[in-house]
Amino acid sequence: MNARSGNTATATAMTAPLTVSSGYRRAAFVMMTVGGLGVAAGLWLAPQRTWSNLLLNNFYLLSIGLAGGVLLCFHFLSGAGWSASLRRVPEAMMAGLPVMAALVITLFFGRHSLYAWSRPDAVSPPLPPDKAFYLSTPFVLVRMLVVLGLWVWLASRIRRTSLAQDDDASLDRHRSLVRHAAAFAVVFALSFSLASVDWLMSLDPHWFSTIFAVYTFAGVVEIGLAVTTLIVLLLRDRGPLRGIVTESHLRDLGTLLFAFSTFWAYIWLSQYLLIWYGNLPEEITYYARRTGPQWVFLFLLNLVVNWGVPFVALLSRASKRNPRVLGGVCLVLLLGHWLDLYLAIMPETVSTPTFGIWEAVIPLGYLGLFLFLIARALAAAPILPLGDPFLEESLHPHA
Repeated sequence: MNARSGNTATATAMTAPLTVSSGYRRAAFVMMTVGGLGVAAGLWLAPQRTWSNLLLNNFYLLSIGLAGGVLLCFHFLSGAGWSASLRRVPEAMMAGLPVMAALVITLFFGRHSLYAWSRPDAVSPPLPPDKAFYLSTPFVLVRMLVVLGLWVWLASRIRRTSLAQDDDASLDRHRSLVRHAAAFAVVFALSFSLASVDWLMSLDPHWFSTIFAVYTFAGVVEIGLAVTTLIVLLLRDRGPLRGIVTESHLRDLGTLLFAFSTFWAYIWLSQYLLIWYGNLPEEITYYARRTGPQWVFLFLLNLVVNWGVPFVALLSRASKRNPRVLGGVCLVLLLGHWLDLYLAIMPETVSTPTFGIWEAVIPLGYLGLFLFLIARALAAAPILPLGDPFLEESLHPHA
C-alpha cells in the first residue's frame, strides 16, 4: 500500500463520529452542577460579584462560539484547502451558540447590578438625550435579541449545510456554504460592533473608543484559534485525528496564533496610545482606572500573556510544529483572554481586584458546559467533512 492509499484508509476509518466516554460526561456534569450551585449561592450572598462574573464568563463562552463561525468564514471565503480536515472543530465550537445566546440573555435580569445606564438617576452627569435613548433598556434588549437571533440562525444554516454535504458532495452544496459564510461575515462585522459596545463598553456609559469593537474582535479570533488548536492537538493525541493532522497543519495553526496574537497587541497598543497622547478627560477614565495602583499589575500582565508569551514561544519555525509548545501557548491564551475580559469588566463593577470562590466556581461550571457542548457536537457528525471538495488536498498537503 502506498502512502496515499494508506492515508486514505486512515481517513476512511475516521468517518465515524467521536465517541465520548461516560467518565468524560460525568466530569462535565459535575462541573456544571458545582458551577450552577455557585451561581445560585452567589446571587444570594454576593450579587454584584456574581453578575460581574456571569457577564465575564458568558461573554468568554460566547466568544468561543462566535470564533468558530469566524474561523469557518476564513476557511470558506479564502478557499483554503489545508484546513478542510480540521473544519469540524470550529463547527463544533459554533454549534453551541443557541445555549450561549440563551445564557447571554439572562444578563438582562442583572442589568441593574452591571450597567449604570439602566438606572438613569445613577448616571452623573446625565447622558445626552441621543445616548440616553440608545442605551435605554427596551432598545438595548431589542438589539440583544436581534443580534443573538441572527448569529444563531446563520450558524445553524452553516451547520445544517455542512452536515448535508456529507451525503451530497456536489459543488452546489459547497457554494451554499460559501454564501452562508459570506452572510455570516457581513452580519457579524456589523452586529458584533453593536454588541461589544452594548455589553462591554457601556459598563462606563460616558466612555467611548472608536477602536473598541476591533480590539474585542481581535480577542475573539485569538481565543478561537487557541481553542481550535488545543482541541486539534487533543484529537490528534487521543486518536480521532491521528494520522490526519500533520506537522504542516500544526505549523499553519501556530503561524495563525503568532499572527493574531500580534494583531491583538497592535490593536491594544493603538487604542492605548491614541487615548494616552490625546489626553481628553472623557477618554482617559478607562485607562486611568486600570493603571491605578490596584489594577496596574493585571494591566501589564494582560499584555504579557496575550502577546509576550505567544510571540516569544512561537517565534521559531520549529516551535510552531511542536505539539507541546503549541499546547502550552494555547493554555496561556485561554487564561489570557479571561484576564483581558476581567480587565474590561471588573474595574467598572467592583472596587478592587478580587479572586475568590465566585471567580473559581463559576468558571468551572462554564468549563463543564463547554466540554459538554463541544463533545456533543463532535459526536453528532463524522470527524471529517466527507463532502468537502478540498478534503483530499488537506489530507495530502504535500502531494
